[in-house]
Amino acid sequence: MTDTRLPCPGRLDGETGRTLHEKAEALAVRPGDRLVLEMSGTDSMDARGGAWVVAVADAVRARHGEFAYEGQRGEVADFMNLIGPGLVGAPSTAKSETGFFERVGETGLDWLGEFNEFVVLTVDTVYWTFIAPFEGKGFRWGLWADEVYEMGVRGVRINCLMNFLLGMIIAMLSAAQLEQFGAGILVADLVVIAFARELAAVMTATVVAARTGAAIAAELATMKVQEEIDALRGMGLNVAQFLVAPKVLALLLVMPCLAGLGMIAGLLGSAVWGVLVMGHPARLWYNETMAAAEMSDVFQGFLKTLVFAVMIVLIGCHNGLRVRGGSRGVGLMTTRAVVMDIFFIIVIDMIFASVFYYMLD
Repeated sequence: MTDTRLPCPGRLDGETGRTLHEKAEALAVRPGDRLVLEMSGTDSMDARGGAWVVAVADAVRARHGEFAYEGQRGEVADFMNLIGPGLVGAPSTAKSETGFFERVGETGLDWLGEFNEFVVLTVDTVYWTFIAPFEGKGFRWGLWADEVYEMGVRGVRINCLMNFLLGMIIAMLSAAQLEQFGAGILVADLVVIAFARELAAVMTATVVAARTGAAIAAELATMKVQEEIDALRGMGLNVAQFLVAPKVLALLLVMPCLAGLGMIAGLLGSAVWGVLVMGHPARLWYNETMAAAEMSDVFQGFLKTLVFAVMIVLIGCHNGLRVRGGSRGVGLMTTRAVVMDIFFIIVIDMIFASVFYYMLD
């Protein structure tokens, strides 16, 4: 390592500091070399001169050299002590590699924290939706009516269209197999049972999750980013009462209605294929459909829609309230809400299917 001494002028100001910096650059300090600023002859310095000393130190460190100073006295010594932290480079911290168990533990703690937030939101929502209104604490009926229109009325067309096409597809695929055995009319039985138990509820929940669940997550995430949620809390308003409860009660009313319309649309789709393509008489197809329909199947499907409704709202609100960052965070949480909705729709449907299969059939 080579020591290079650089004498400092008697007065260190903006002009002389620039000259000092040019001299330091001309020395071309190499990696490992040490540049010592000799300040024994410096009687005074100002803020601009101190800034140039910091620039000299940065230039030396940029070339992987070492910077030092000595000989300062009086007011110059006091000034150098003041800017001393800026002359020392930030300590290099070696990144410690996270171990496997540390990553597992960190992930587990994150999930536990998120689960705790979800439980708190669920408890608050249940209270402000089903208990607080009977205690005279109020309910936002105006917002509830708006949500019913937005979630239900505006979602009828896309929901019926999706179920209609699904009913036609199921009839098309099942007819290809059943007609080989001369049992094409049983397509009507298959479709009505499938839609009553599973398809109407699941397809409707999927459409609502993609449409309403995403809208709920985006709405609350935008409010969180714009600090409107903090403003509500600052005014003493409960977020679950003000925003979540009307959505839950609205979707609890809307989901069974949409599922019922979806089931009718799915049966019409299968009837179009059965009557127009397979050639069965319309009255025969209608009688076969009504003979296969049972209220227990319809009850099973409608019961699922109530659970789906609560789940979609809670997941949308949960993800919206956990957003971090700006517009990108809003997009990520909206996508996450839809993915979680669809995943839990399948999980809840599997649980219902297991319960009805092992306990009721």
